Amino acid sequence: MPGVPEAHAGWTFLTNHARVLATIADDSSVRIRDIAAHCRLTERAVQRIISDLERDGYLSHTREGRANTYRIEPDKVLRHPAEAGLPVASLLSLLVQDETDRAREPLRTQ
Repeated sequence: MPGVPEAHAGWTFLTNHARVLATIADDSSVRIRDIAAHCRLTERAVQRIISDLERDGYLSHTREGRANTYRIEPDKVLRHPAEAGLPVASLLSLLVQDETDRAREPLRTQ
């Protein structure tokens, strides 16, 4: 996938589950191998995360030949009590944006 950042040590703001979900939201037919590369995870870790998301109703998939197409449930609310009532779609709207928007918008520091 284009634009894969360099490896980073230390803490980050997002969980691996959020990263995987955002990657899928960016491309619903993305391969597990590509999710793993983009999120800097193993393929097995991505498989476990996808299983978690499917088991809890945030994600489903359909098999098309040898490929999967994923569907995110945008109205499903986030799990943590601090985000009570906030749907997945709200989180993804912050994490996923069109590549043309990324290139056009300057970094905001306020």
